[in-house]
This record gives sequence, structure tokens and C-alpha cells, in this order.
Amino acid sequence: MDEALVDKGKRRFLVGATGVVGGVGAVAAAVPFVMSLFPSERAKAAGAPVEVDISKIEPGQKIDVEWRGKVCWLVSRTPDMLASLPKLTDKLADPKSEQDQQPPYAKNEYRAIKAPLWIAVGICTHLGCSPTFRKDVAPADLGPDWLGGFFCPCHQSKFDLAGRVYKGMPAPLNLVVPPHKYLSDTRVVIGDDKA
Repeated sequence: MDEALVDKGKRRFLVGATGVVGGVGAVAAAVPFVMSLFPSERAKAAGAPVEVDISKIEPGQKIDVEWRGKVCWLVSRTPDMLASLPKLTDKLADPKSEQDQQPPYAKNEYRAIKAPLWIAVGICTHLGCSPTFRKDVAPADLGPDWLGGFFCPCHQSKFDLAGRVYKGMPAPLNLVVPPHKYLSDTRVVIGDDKA
């Protein structure tokens, strides 16, 4: 081939364009592989601590968050709700939380670090159903001595507003209080209680 007929500029352009397309293709093929080495958001949530903004929880309200694939409740208890807790001591199976269903710092009447905010795993200790939040006092279906709490619709276990189980219920233990800590007055972390 005659050297005079070869367009060296065109050749350089085609070699460069081929190199760029090949490089882009290699990166496009490598990205999914590299991303598979990092844990997914779901995997992170499965074991990682969860930070929750508690500034918008109204008194008497319950919110749900997910931690380790389980629902966790955050309940902002009113002064009336807190005042009802000592009234139930003789009706509860474990009123002083003798069983290890909570960290040491929540082993008190309120089962909380700060009495107004209660945090628990929302799973019944009987067969794993999710109890419903029944903050109404003396509803017809729960009786005149009901002062609010949690009712498991699966087998009728009852828990007070601190997650303590009533005597004679199918659930053998109080609801579990997960490890947690306050980052500030408006932020709490569930799943980590290290200083």
C-alpha cells in the first residue's frame, strides 16, 4: 500500500475512538462486579444500628422502624401513661423485669433510659406475632381494668405500656428492649449502646 494514500489523522482518530469505546465497555462491565463487593442497603439494615429522629413523635404516638429485619417501636408516653404503670404491678408476670429482656440501663419500672420514650422490639414473646398498640383506656373488648398497652391478636397476650406481660398470658416473657442510646435530645440509635 502506498504511504501517500494513508490518512494518518483518520487512522489516529479510529484507533483513539476504538480505545475509548473499549475502555468505556470495560468500566461498564467492571462496575456491577465491584458494586457486588459492597453490602446492599438491605444487608446494612439487617445488622447495622438504626438512627431515628424522635423530634416529631407526638405524646401518645408510636412509630415503627426496622432494625435487623424486625419492627421496633418507639412510643412517646404521656404523663398519664407513665402514671398508669405502677397501678399494674400486681397484675403483671414480671413487673420488675427480672428476666433479661432489656439492657441493664432499662431495667427499671419504665424499661427505658428516659421514661417518656420507650423503645422495644414489636414481636410477641409467645409465637412471634406483632401486638397492636391499644392506648385506649377500658375498651369494651379488653375490659374495664385495661389502662393501655399492647394486645397480641394471635393468642390474646396483653402487655402494659412498658411491654411487661400480664399474668396468665400465653406470652412467657416481657417484650424485648433492644440496645440503644441517645445521641442528642432528638436523635436515638437502636442497635448500639456503646459510649
